[in-house]
Amino acid sequence: MPRFSVIVPVYKVQGFLRECLDSVLGQSYGDFEVIAVDDRSPDGSGAILDEYAARDARVRVLHLPENVGLGRARNAGLDQAAGDYVLFLDSDDLYTPGLLAAVAARLETTGDPDLLVFDHVRTYWWGRGGRSDAADLLDAAGLGTFRVRESPEYLRLFLVAWNKAYRRAFFQEHGLRYAPGLYEDAPVTYRSMVLAERIACLDRIGVEYRQRRQGAITRTPGRRHFEIFPQYEGLFAFLERRPDLDWARPLLLERALDHMLFVLAREDRVRPADRGDFYREIRSFHRRHLPEGGFAEPDGWRGVEMRLLASAPYASYAAVRALRDLRATALGGKRRAVRKVSETARRTWYTAQSKRPLDPHLAVYSAAHHRGVSGDPAAIHAKAREIAPHLQGVWVVREDAVEALPPGIDHVTPGSRRYHEVMARATYWVNDVNWPGTLAKRPGSVHLHTHQGTPLKYMGADLLTKPGARHGFDVPRMLRRADRWDYSLASGRYAERVWERAYPCHFTSLRTGSPRNDVLVGAGPERGAAVRERLGIPAGDMVVLYAPTRRDYRRGGHVERFDPARFAADLGPGHTLVVRLHPSLAGGVARRLGLTDLHRRGVLVDATDEPHASEVMLASDVLVTDYSALMFDYVLLDRPVVVHADDWGAFAAGRGAYFDVTADAPGHVSRSYQELTRLFSSGAWQDAEAARLRAAFRERYCECEDGLAAERVVRLVMLGEGGGAPLPSARRMPGVRARSGELVER
Repeated sequence: MPRFSVIVPVYKVQGFLRECLDSVLGQSYGDFEVIAVDDRSPDGSGAILDEYAARDARVRVLHLPENVGLGRARNAGLDQAAGDYVLFLDSDDLYTPGLLAAVAARLETTGDPDLLVFDHVRTYWWGRGGRSDAADLLDAAGLGTFRVRESPEYLRLFLVAWNKAYRRAFFQEHGLRYAPGLYEDAPVTYRSMVLAERIACLDRIGVEYRQRRQGAITRTPGRRHFEIFPQYEGLFAFLERRPDLDWARPLLLERALDHMLFVLAREDRVRPADRGDFYREIRSFHRRHLPEGGFAEPDGWRGVEMRLLASAPYASYAAVRALRDLRATALGGKRRAVRKVSETARRTWYTAQSKRPLDPHLAVYSAAHHRGVSGDPAAIHAKAREIAPHLQGVWVVREDAVEALPPGIDHVTPGSRRYHEVMARATYWVNDVNWPGTLAKRPGSVHLHTHQGTPLKYMGADLLTKPGARHGFDVPRMLRRADRWDYSLASGRYAERVWERAYPCHFTSLRTGSPRNDVLVGAGPERGAAVRERLGIPAGDMVVLYAPTRRDYRRGGHVERFDPARFAADLGPGHTLVVRLHPSLAGGVARRLGLTDLHRRGVLVDATDEPHASEVMLASDVLVTDYSALMFDYVLLDRPVVVHADDWGAFAAGRGAYFDVTADAPGHVSRSYQELTRLFSSGAWQDAEAARLRAAFRERYCECEDGLAAERVVRLVMLGEGGGAPLPSARRMPGVRARSGELVER
């Protein structure tokens, strides 16, 4: 008996079916069966199913003699299911990698609950959407189980069949079946939720819910959407037979009315000519099923709509709705006006402060779009406190990052009164990204731009040749902001050439090295011991750091190159996999696709939120990356690097790169997952050739990284020692070259 039965009803999806089936059959957890139900599909879907069944014994195909619709096709598959748990998957959707393993693990830890709910992400033809409405509820559920009677808010979870794993015996015991027609998910979902004694949640994205541009019935206006009413009538007929569930009637009435009003408002479902009839059906349903004492109406506009159902005919409802829309438009205009007045006041204050003299002892710092104290600016600030204590350093930090600041950090929040005062009076502005365009550069102020690493992929003006990568990015505006730079830091001659090409502006290049990397130069293995302990890494484990970068050829930037759970398993005992996503992916859906769940289960360590990348690098023994700039930093540790370049052609075409990293790599290159695991199983990742490649890469691209970059910057820029005695250096002295004006060579 398999652990899972995955039921896939199929109708007119030949263009999507292979991808759907591959997402199931490619799962790392293999104890399942697929029951594919061909609902008399008129296209080639049936033949595709037979092809898959012929080559994979886990696939069984039911060819129905006639088309019966989605609900009854699910029922047909359910009759053939043998698994402990039943999952339903629509044939144009996808399972995310590692889902079934995560579901199996959560079912085991929760003692086989009646049902388990997991998350989804909407996937459009142009890319993935953002977090689902269910994300916060799933997060809050924790690791235990609950009943809806005590936690009624969970009735607000997405009411579909495919985001749940049902215990098959529970499904059979209560005679749960899908009715014909649209909205067939609703009655089964709500019945199962109120009947279940134990419900568990998994805060992980398990399904990519495809939003088809055309052909989806739920997005086709017409009278078929009136089928929502018999579906809910069936649910309430069930409740009439179950007086023990009287507690659920008010809750489910509110949910039913919410669903109906949602459908009424959708132009792609109910046509304008049908809205009066649809509204009257909602009112009739409301009258028939309103319990004594009423029910708890939600706050906001939805609550107003539900109160109108008791007395207002459609004409009155439509008038109230039109007035509400008009008020919303007016309120939006008022808010914009208030923001404009507030912005004008801030600019006036900034202008007034700009008339005061610059403070020669005031330096302002920012990093990673005001996310905290990190990167090159943090290293420069720390060194300035040590050797230039007369300088006052103030950090610009977002409000949501203030609590995480280290002790003793003076800071301002963007837009505040003191922020504008500090920005107007500071002599030194230090940042690794551009300052807002609303801040004017004052004569005599010094703008130091540190960048965010040595570049591999195209930056700045070079993005003009890559329209996909610069989508939504205003290159001319960015260059106007870069025109304010006085100094641009470079890790060596390679980076210097790239920055001057990417940013054709009037600044002076400082070939100083990267201050944030000082801690890496000459660091021994003992430097990472404390970090390993804090991250919970077992003593003696070999630590593999996986740091993928974002993809510009995919909206949202996240592309899973392989299943990290599988990689962690293939590395074997005595290894710990640490994953650090690109900062731009930290707050999106990428981690909900499995990373957060795997971290919680101890399969790997998610180090994405660690504020200092250097500490994560120090805690590791080897770096696996694709095209992340982290490789330029990591080689300073003289530890192995593996470049996983299975989509190099697509990446280079979409974003552009300054050199071919597959031909000039800091270590061995893998072009498939099989090659990657072979490098580790054979030990080649740390052989003599890997060491040779690493040394050559370091010599070419990191020539000025000698551990003294921060001191060099502070002495040169803030203490004005550039014209005096040479700055201390462990190796060759880096050059200082002006783009325009005097040329100075040290």
